[in-house]
Amino acid sequence: MAAAPLSTEQWESRARALDIRHLAFIDGRFVPAAAGRTFARISPIDGRVLTHVAECDADDVDHAVASARRAFESGAWSRMAPKLRKKVLLKLAELMRKHADELALLETLDMGKPIGDSLAVDVPASANTIQWYAEAIDKVYDEIAPTAHNAFGLVTREPIGVVAAVVPWNFPLLMTCWKLGPALATGNSVVLKPAEQSPLTALRLAELAAEAGLPPGVLNVLPGFGETAGAALGLHMDVDAVTFTGSTQVGKYFLEYSGRSNMKVVSLECGGKSPHIVMKDCGNLDLAATKAAWGIFYNQGEVCTAGSRLLVEEPIKEEFLEKLARVAATIQPGNPLDPATKMGAIVDEKQMERVLSYIETGKDEGASVRLGGNRARIESGGFYIEPTVFDGVQPASRIAQEEIFGPVLSTITFNGLDEAIRVANGTIFGLASAIWTKDIDKALTAARNLRAGMVWINGWDEDDITVPFGGFKQSGFGRDRSLHAMEKYTQLKSTWISIR
Repeated sequence: MAAAPLSTEQWESRARALDIRHLAFIDGRFVPAAAGRTFARISPIDGRVLTHVAECDADDVDHAVASARRAFESGAWSRMAPKLRKKVLLKLAELMRKHADELALLETLDMGKPIGDSLAVDVPASANTIQWYAEAIDKVYDEIAPTAHNAFGLVTREPIGVVAAVVPWNFPLLMTCWKLGPALATGNSVVLKPAEQSPLTALRLAELAAEAGLPPGVLNVLPGFGETAGAALGLHMDVDAVTFTGSTQVGKYFLEYSGRSNMKVVSLECGGKSPHIVMKDCGNLDLAATKAAWGIFYNQGEVCTAGSRLLVEEPIKEEFLEKLARVAATIQPGNPLDPATKMGAIVDEKQMERVLSYIETGKDEGASVRLGGNRARIESGGFYIEPTVFDGVQPASRIAQEEIFGPVLSTITFNGLDEAIRVANGTIFGLASAIWTKDIDKALTAARNLRAGMVWINGWDEDDITVPFGGFKQSGFGRDRSLHAMEKYTQLKSTWISIR
């Protein structure tokens, strides 16, 4: 029989008693930062200090990369038999499920998402990712080229070496596992830099990985800031590859770092300004409105694929916005430790102020606020914003062009599919998109012409670990998820054997 769900009071009690790891994890053990510095982790739930975390810098990066290189060259993991690597990663997935409550609580305290989402979505999806790549280890074969009878051309995939993984704060554990799963499955060593806003689950995960049998040095975790630890990883001459998820501007920094250092391989999953197109022949406006609301307000709008631009055909706009407003009324900020809460806190005060400034920009640009637009739950001491819907947004306006990364929806009207596609493609981003229509010709025309790495037809954010995740244009390149993710952590070697 499943255990009864915990109450708000029980989650709060557990939060007070929680043992939070706060040191860096290098060469299989927790250590303070070399310079002895720390930084405060402030919970966005109520503004209280959770702990002080090791602030790593270039010296710590040197130590972690050296540890990762030693582990890689030793072959303790890189040359371990695939079935044995599989066993370790399966054990890690099992331990993540065993400690699901703890990981979910850390995630919620650290970045403010509802505990129900952490427990039902983030932790299970993270464990499933590790398990899926564990199972994939011995399912991916090398190749023999079609050569003449007197030769063999062998094409083998080899681990790329030391991988720096730099992950964002909106889905800290899941994005970490999207990187670690394929990187570790293919035999690499990893130096992980979690976002300074959300390092806590990464530190606990490293400890669980060691318990599962991952050799020392194969996974190192360095809390710290982008301009110090992140830049040092990007510039390091002994890092073979960087995988990054975050803003487009920081993604460009890593491209520069690669060129200034050793031409390390870089893969990027960056920003988005995803269009959610609703045609007048949608068919099911209630379902589309529900998906559109959740597509922007889920996870407080802190989602790279958030459907932040609602493109709705003129004849149905008013009816659609009324339906969307009714759904949004059920998605209001609440205590993230309350299992009934559907919308939590913005990750920190700086991000909250950024989102609020965009709301003011939208007003200044002449758009009208149809819903929300204000800070919420001020008395809590935390950082909350109401679900916000703008109407009358011009396609070229800042709120329609720039990634806000908060619960702010820009509504743009159009007439006809050609105009919808033109507006949808009219940003520097190309991560995700969707169209709602009963007309299969319109749907497939849109799918062919939308410049985005992911297109949903009559749905939003429906996916699976087996499907690649990534974007076009300045949303980046390279893919997370699926077998294709393993490609960026390996390099091809051709071996020619002449038969004499």
